[in-house]
Amino acid sequence: MLLLALAGKPNCGKSTFFKSLTLANVEIANYPFTTIDANKGVAYVRSPCPCKELGLDNCTSCVDGVRFIPVELLDVAGLVPDAHLGRGLGNQFLDNLREADGIIQVVDASGSTDAEGNPVDIGTRDPREDVAFLKYEFAMWMAGIVDKHLAKLVRQAQGKDQVLIDLLAGALAGLRINAIQIREAVDETGINLAKASPEDIEKMCEVLLYVSKPMILAANKADQAPEANLASLAELGAVPTIAAGELALKSAAQAKLLRYLPGDKTFAPIEGAKLSANQVKALTMIAENMKKLGSTGVQETLNKLVFDEIGMIVVYPVEDDGKCCNAKGVVLPDAFLMPKGSTPKDLAYKVHTDIGNGFLYAVDARTKMRIKDSTELKTGDVIRIVSTAK
Repeated sequence: MLLLALAGKPNCGKSTFFKSLTLANVEIANYPFTTIDANKGVAYVRSPCPCKELGLDNCTSCVDGVRFIPVELLDVAGLVPDAHLGRGLGNQFLDNLREADGIIQVVDASGSTDAEGNPVDIGTRDPREDVAFLKYEFAMWMAGIVDKHLAKLVRQAQGKDQVLIDLLAGALAGLRINAIQIREAVDETGINLAKASPEDIEKMCEVLLYVSKPMILAANKADQAPEANLASLAELGAVPTIAAGELALKSAAQAKLLRYLPGDKTFAPIEGAKLSANQVKALTMIAENMKKLGSTGVQETLNKLVFDEIGMIVVYPVEDDGKCCNAKGVVLPDAFLMPKGSTPKDLAYKVHTDIGNGFLYAVDARTKMRIKDSTELKTGDVIRIVSTAK
């Protein structure tokens, strides 16, 4: 399962963001949310279900044509300046972050907390400083690891550039970094890796962070943020978010007080639901902010990271391409997140190693035609795999 991390300084709303994503509504989850450990849970990306397009009225795997696909979400320790030197919970923060396939950096867009998360007046802190220092801390931590190994690896490479790249990839494998990413960072910075200075290594690691850890910014507390803060964060590609509002809506939906699916632009009270005056006031305020910003932004942030930054697609394997179901008759039972460029054979291995090993051919459920095992799949494809394995 894809592993994503929430990162940010203390008191930026990161814990609320985590709760708002992992509070799974039992009506939209294939299985109820369970905590994997103290700071890891399950969140769901949102995608249109093909059932409507295919005229499959008996689909029970989605809600109103919306499919939710699980990903793991890690809430890492709060980051403070000099975390790469072990300050605060720096070592724990960075050690957790290395496992992630992608990162959501939660930023206090309101500017109401200083560098260490202490409360200050709204607008006092420039949130762009928080964006910069997370990248700096992680890049510096990565640079320390490279510097620790580089001299020995240079001797082992014996002047062969690609060998040195491959050896460094081995040393950084625990950070989920490969030789292709290192080559890209070296070429972009133009450094001579074998003769790299500490400054060269830091420069390379800044680029390596970008290419190996896709990242998106969540401009949290957007409902309290000065317009200038939101504008400056928008220039960095940040999504304005209201995690507290998303959490309130999900909680109310779970309590059957209103209709709301994560990522919806609006919500509606359920007829007969009894709301207190305070609840009505809070929901009215949330509705006004959603109208202003487009939504709470939380689901949008997760989706943008998975689909735009990491580059995943959603593919639906079936056993019966006529009815688009499995052997038990369940319509579109599975939705798999796959990297862009994946082929039917890749999908076969995703279903099961034996299915992949015995792969014969694949059928596109829409056209009922065989497709080449080298065909590049796309989001929404419904595919039957034919294999010698059962």
